[in-house]
Amino acid sequence: MASHRRPKQPSRTRVTVLTTAAAAAVALSANAANAAPSEKLSKDEVKAKVDKLYEQAEQATEKYNGAKEKQQKLQKEISTIQDNVARGQQELNKLRDGLGSLATAQYRSGGIDPSVQLFLSSDPDDYLDKASTLDQLSSQQVDALKKIQDKQRELAQERAEASEKLKDLSSTRTQLEQRKKEVQGKLAEAQKLLNSLTAKEKAALAAEQERANRSSNERVDLGDTPPASNWAAAAFSAAQSKIGSPYVYGATGPSSFDCSGLTSWAYAQAGVAIPRTSQAQANIGTRIYSQSDLQVGDLVFFFSDIHHVGLYAGNGRVLHAPRTGTVVRYESMSTIGGPFMFGVRV
Repeated sequence: MASHRRPKQPSRTRVTVLTTAAAAAVALSANAANAAPSEKLSKDEVKAKVDKLYEQAEQATEKYNGAKEKQQKLQKEISTIQDNVARGQQELNKLRDGLGSLATAQYRSGGIDPSVQLFLSSDPDDYLDKASTLDQLSSQQVDALKKIQDKQRELAQERAEASEKLKDLSSTRTQLEQRKKEVQGKLAEAQKLLNSLTAKEKAALAAEQERANRSSNERVDLGDTPPASNWAAAAFSAAQSKIGSPYVYGATGPSSFDCSGLTSWAYAQAGVAIPRTSQAQANIGTRIYSQSDLQVGDLVFFFSDIHHVGLYAGNGRVLHAPRTGTVVRYESMSTIGGPFMFGVRV
């Protein structure tokens, strides 16, 4: 006769665990079903965000340019001081050698009491001449000591100055690296947004940008505004020769530029040296606050923090290097993206 065993009942603990797990699964399923799909930005929204990131990258670029310019200036100053210190040390060594020769001569001549030397001398007149020379040597020795002390103080000051500038250089290099990372971070973020677009949307954006870039190579009505000066005309002509060159942050030509890189390069071709950054360029020459008073070749500045600069082209247009992804081109001052602040006549 077959035995009939009662099936083993699951323990209360096991039932509780299974029940809890099932409930969690149901809850997760419900949440997944009710969760809103991830929001996808439209092409225009992506473009607006990318444009803002490019603007922020340009702000960081001008700070990067400033740090880089300061670094180069400090390196030149330190090199000059170090050369001066090296030459000064050579002069000090010569002074010390000269003092040593004087001391040796004095010691050799002063080894015997002067009265005894005179008594023993076969030529008293010769001895008296030598004694007179010893008095002169003593005077020269005092002068030599003074020169040595002055040179030592001078070298100590120059070494202290070099030490301070080296500290400043180290700090500037750190700042430069931070600015570089900031620019690269903004550009990477912008690229990530662009990568989120469909192939069709990317093509549409690229076509828009190509039309804007292509228009820079077409004949533009610049009106009949005269140049601000002969060198302004020469600078503007130089900038015109670079229409179509790509924007690259930190670039100063001759094949690529950022905004202040273009303006500083253009004026350099006219034989006029102006500062590297837009903020520094804003503090030279005569400021012009009315757009109607601008003349061709004047520097024109945009945004409240003056992080963008171009060359006035006439008829309300500017010739500039706009931002990453663009080329040197003409553009209406009303479409720059930031307000016109003022112009500067170099």
